[in-house]
Amino acid sequence: MTMNHSVTEFILFGLTEDAEKQKAILGVFLILYFGTLLGNFLIVVTIKISRTLGSPMYFFLFYLSFADACLSTTTAPRLIVDTVSQRKTISYNECMTQVFAAHFFGCMEIFVLILMAVDRYVAICKPLRYTSIMSQRVCVVLVILAWVGSCIHSSAQILLALRLPFCGPNVIDHYFCDLQPLLKLACVDTYMINLLVVSNSGAICMVSFIILLISYVVILCSLRKHSAEGRRKALSTCSTHFIVVVMFFGPCIFIYTRPLTTFPIDKMVAVFYTIGTPFLNPLIYTLRNAEVKNAMRKLWCGKYDFS
Repeated sequence: MTMNHSVTEFILFGLTEDAEKQKAILGVFLILYFGTLLGNFLIVVTIKISRTLGSPMYFFLFYLSFADACLSTTTAPRLIVDTVSQRKTISYNECMTQVFAAHFFGCMEIFVLILMAVDRYVAICKPLRYTSIMSQRVCVVLVILAWVGSCIHSSAQILLALRLPFCGPNVIDHYFCDLQPLLKLACVDTYMINLLVVSNSGAICMVSFIILLISYVVILCSLRKHSAEGRRKALSTCSTHFIVVVMFFGPCIFIYTRPLTTFPIDKMVAVFYTIGTPFLNPLIYTLRNAEVKNAMRKLWCGKYDFS
């Protein structure tokens, strides 16, 4: 199959065509997007500068916040601009770039969440060996592997998208370019391609979620050997992480692990993991984490000791 460039641009349908609803969408998503950038920027800068946030958990949180900001930037600006545009067009090349970027940063977030779970497992189940197992060198290698894995995943997705022939219809019933809505426009039988999408994106979401659930079960079982104070601190940290995992993986599994069929709720579900979760993550990790709150207070209130 050769690449078909007879379609040079697509039209993004967006969330709605109702003019009044679009005004509401503009206001809501402007707040969400800038809140996402601000929250994740504060976390990234605080972790980078603060001397008290040097543990592997915050090293991984740094990359989670970076991935959150990039994932939201992949989709939110286009959605915001389209609410005030008469013609919501996106070029073929921009569309393919958006497919790659969305899957790259989305997959990066998945892998970083797994690394954070591994860190919590080692810290709680093997505390005496924690510093030797989760050394700085090991953490750097793990993050590099996460970047490489994300690149492999998104490259596979973009290769599938580039080989789709488009013969005429170019209205994407979505607010950003993704493989599922693009498959509906392709003038070819997409059954096998959809199976490849499910076996790639769907398998990554489902397998990663199962791995994370198993890790939490193991951690909970091991907490019986800890003191009451140790259990309280471990549960506080793990519950925060688990909330983020459920918020991100729930919508992803709903979208990517089923056959090529669409529901009216799909776009709102996609909003939750591409824009909603990146907005909520900084709130969850700061409001429920005393160390992060204290570091931010010292840094951003001008009381941080740089000496």
